[in-house]
Amino acid sequence: MTALYDTIGVDYAQLRKPDLRIARQIHAALGDARTILNVGAGSGSYEPEGRKLTAIEPSAEMIAQRQLSDAVAIQGNAEALPFAKKSFDASMAVLTIHHWSDQAKGCAEMRRVTRGPVVFLTFDAGHKGFWLFDYFPALLTLDEAAMPPMDRYADWLGEAVIDPVPIPHDCTDGFLAAYWRRPAAYLDERIRRAMSSFWKIGDVSEGLARLESDLKDGTWHARFGHLMKLDALDCGYRLVRTV
Repeated sequence: MTALYDTIGVDYAQLRKPDLRIARQIHAALGDARTILNVGAGSGSYEPEGRKLTAIEPSAEMIAQRQLSDAVAIQGNAEALPFAKKSFDASMAVLTIHHWSDQAKGCAEMRRVTRGPVVFLTFDAGHKGFWLFDYFPALLTLDEAAMPPMDRYADWLGEAVIDPVPIPHDCTDGFLAAYWRRPAAYLDERIRRAMSSFWKIGDVSEGLARLESDLKDGTWHARFGHLMKLDALDCGYRLVRTV
């Protein structure tokens, strides 16, 4: 995974700009924590300002794209956090758990080093409603294999609250469902480049050809045009917060 993100990481910070509306939901879950650990931190998206941040990330390319700040960035993995017990007021992990080699151990490590809330932004693979899966069913199969069922978080972390994270129609963060109301964006190789799922499923030419055809002849709009009236959509993203 480190090698994958050393490749994906090129221009990643420009393609994956944190969305302020999603950020507000994450920051609210962190509460008044002053010291925060960001696990699988990437280029630093969604790290709240005005706190003491420590980021741990396996990819040197991603670390290199972090903006200049007072945060301490360390190259390392979720499964072996190099910190003492209860070192942080809170910890966070944003769209990263599906990349971990041992999800249970990574969660146990976050729980070990955290005094207060442990917060995840993740995806519920049990949510089947996103239209993109109609064109690329391998994406859903991939998520079903990689994303932990939502009830596992309580098993690993203790009591947790799970809330939906609606995706704004003009979401600035280019993750997989960010363009749900901008379907032509998925035809752009540059945009797909920042989505690890597309890298993992390999040849997507058949799905791209079908999507392009359906956009041209009106099939997509006939099936999904009602989405154009929505400002935000539940695409299956969830915020998990321990209590």
